[in-house]
Amino acid sequence: MKRSLYIIPVSILIHLTLLNGFLAWFIPGLYFNVNTILFYNAAWLLSAYAIDYYPTARKERFFTNIHKPIQLYVLFSLAYFAWFSLSKTGLGSLGYHARVLLGLFGSLLAYRVLFYYARARYREEGGNAVNVVVIGRDRNLKKIRKVFDEPDLGYRYLGYFDNAHSPSPTYLGKIEEAFGYMRKHDVHEIFCMASRLSQPQLFNLIAYADNNLTKLKIIPDNKEVFTRAMNIELYENIPVLNLRELPLDRPYAKAVKRCFDVVFSGLVIVGILSWLTPIIYLLMQRSAPGPVFFKQKRHGVNKQVFWCYKFRSMITTEDADRKMMTKNDDRVTRLGRVLRRTSIDELPQFFNVFLGDMSVVGPRPHMELHTEQYQSSVDKYLVRHFVKPGITGLAQIRGYRGEIAEQSDIVNRTRLDIFYVEKWTLWLDVKIILKTVLNAVRGEEKAY
Repeated sequence: MKRSLYIIPVSILIHLTLLNGFLAWFIPGLYFNVNTILFYNAAWLLSAYAIDYYPTARKERFFTNIHKPIQLYVLFSLAYFAWFSLSKTGLGSLGYHARVLLGLFGSLLAYRVLFYYARARYREEGGNAVNVVVIGRDRNLKKIRKVFDEPDLGYRYLGYFDNAHSPSPTYLGKIEEAFGYMRKHDVHEIFCMASRLSQPQLFNLIAYADNNLTKLKIIPDNKEVFTRAMNIELYENIPVLNLRELPLDRPYAKAVKRCFDVVFSGLVIVGILSWLTPIIYLLMQRSAPGPVFFKQKRHGVNKQVFWCYKFRSMITTEDADRKMMTKNDDRVTRLGRVLRRTSIDELPQFFNVFLGDMSVVGPRPHMELHTEQYQSSVDKYLVRHFVKPGITGLAQIRGYRGEIAEQSDIVNRTRLDIFYVEKWTLWLDVKIILKTVLNAVRGEEKAY
């Protein structure tokens, strides 16, 4: 499923290539001008954004949202002809330009056909698949099975659990047996028939999904189960409640955030780290000789382990991977105290961002030992691992930074991290970055 992240950026690139290729070939006199190129590319991207053209759902097919390409072509056609007036260029033959646009739109539709055909064949071969089980059996199961059994949608239906025994080959056992089965068989999504479960059973399923990186979708009635991230989807006209419809689940949002991360981290690496790293290395050798970087294994998105980098701010010890820094920790060097007070020690993590292990903004990554500890002691802790960890985050700018002295410290951090995951916007990232810079200028020392 990881490769699905590239579908939207590749589609945008192909669309812009076709667009610019057609215009360069058929209207070269007008096209080969910087303002013209910028205008037509911006017109396409802004029109696509306005109608939410690029995000695609797993169940979407060629005709599912056929109105969107039509809307996009109409908007771009208006922009196409408007530029002749704005640039004070003679229009010439209206029929010629109409044929140019028809050829362009025909090529784009041909790509759309090819895209959905290739995706369907890829899924039929087992790619981009998700394993699903159903908890409970009622009259809606057969209807939803029709969706699961469509090979081009990429669902792998493993079976269902219900307390009423059945000779069906897809019957997997009683409801209480589902948890062990799901852990063993890498289940990605759970569909739950709410009419067959009590409220405590539903809450147990929600807790399991939140603490095991599994998506839970409830087929109403809802029995008073609500979350901030709840969203209703339709499967054969059956409403299904998705309890974790996250903004960053949308490929378009992931692409925007990744582009922002690459550009921002690249500027920091070239503009700051390129000259600051040698200076810090020289200062470090005078006060506490040793390596300039400190690296430590941390858990990232979906609990994937990666090496997290920092400027070394403490003397080298054997318990660095187990012992979190505390206030007035005697392991911190004089230079390290300055680095931590200004958050300069975090700057090497922009290498992690550039490589794709982290994001500029997101829940802070913890040591492996602490992740294992908190996921069993803090409810819904693993929800924060649905997204990439960040150099800074909402919890940090709200004051939850430093030593975790009490259980309430990590509980409140997790609460704010989950709020960020459920309510992400690019503007929220920008605000968090600005607040982080202000805190660094004020010199607020941290201890994580």
